[in-house]
Amino acid sequence: MARLSFRSVHQRLLTLAALGLVALSSTMPAQAYSGAFFPTQSTGNRGVDVKAIQYLLNVGADGIFGSGTNTAVRNFQSAQGLSVDGIVGPNTWDALTPTVRNGSTGNAVRALQMLLNEKRSAGLTVDGNFGSGTEAAVRSFQSHAGITSDGVVGSTTWKNLLWHYDYPSFGSAICDQNPDGNGNANWGTGAAVGQLEAAANQFLGTGQGRVPLGDIGFEHGGDIAGHASHEVGLDVDIWPIRTDNGQCTAGRITWQSSTYDRAATRQLVQAIRNTAPGHIKVIYFNDPQLISEGLTTQYANHDNHLHIRYCEKGHPNSLYNC
Repeated sequence: MARLSFRSVHQRLLTLAALGLVALSSTMPAQAYSGAFFPTQSTGNRGVDVKAIQYLLNVGADGIFGSGTNTAVRNFQSAQGLSVDGIVGPNTWDALTPTVRNGSTGNAVRALQMLLNEKRSAGLTVDGNFGSGTEAAVRSFQSHAGITSDGVVGSTTWKNLLWHYDYPSFGSAICDQNPDGNGNANWGTGAAVGQLEAAANQFLGTGQGRVPLGDIGFEHGGDIAGHASHEVGLDVDIWPIRTDNGQCTAGRITWQSSTYDRAATRQLVQAIRNTAPGHIKVIYFNDPQLISEGLTTQYANHDNHLHIRYCEKGHPNSLYNC
């Protein structure tokens, strides 16, 4: 029997829920995100939340917060009488995200549809028309998030949807490795996932295989077995690269193993740093050569994996504040 991907199963459940054939809450427990907050995004970030900003500002939606997006954000902040710093924090998000409902049209609806597709596999056409399909997907998300399921997208729904974690695409560039038995603990912030995917695609171009992903976190954060962190969607574990490029099919190694490829692992670390400028707090990995080059940092129990800690400006947890 063919094995369905997580996204395929997720999509089927959402479709059935929209038709009233299955109670989504019975398979995807509702969560009241008491700690939800608008994810601060700025130059150097990538991912679905950046793409939402770009839709809302009607600029090219490539998911990369570059100079053009920075200029557009600053212009918007100036026009709204906000502090002009190019950083999309809570006040800028509030101004960017109007209330939309069935019958609404425009860029805010496109941003909403895109977010629902990326974070909840809603399967919507991103056309800027808030119809019955979009309303069903909104109500499903609101129920999932433990907030009022009225189909109206106001500040609370925007905040919870933007805070909600994203799930990486597995395939040509990333493989899923679960040595700690944490199942699909691959959820991370929109920025963490977008930046990881960009690094993996850049590394793929070197012809040295895919990037093996261990754990990021659960869909709504929280404690994860075998980790002291990985609770806020910004900690990412990946395996080092092997000389046979078999990091996705063979056993896990350490930096001391005969099959460890230092040069390729160095290129991977450089790709991780290149695709998230200003948003890497630390990369733990105990290869003394990479440590001496300033690419990684020594930390106990990090001989056999790299731990990337991404950061955001103004994050409420100081460990993740850039």
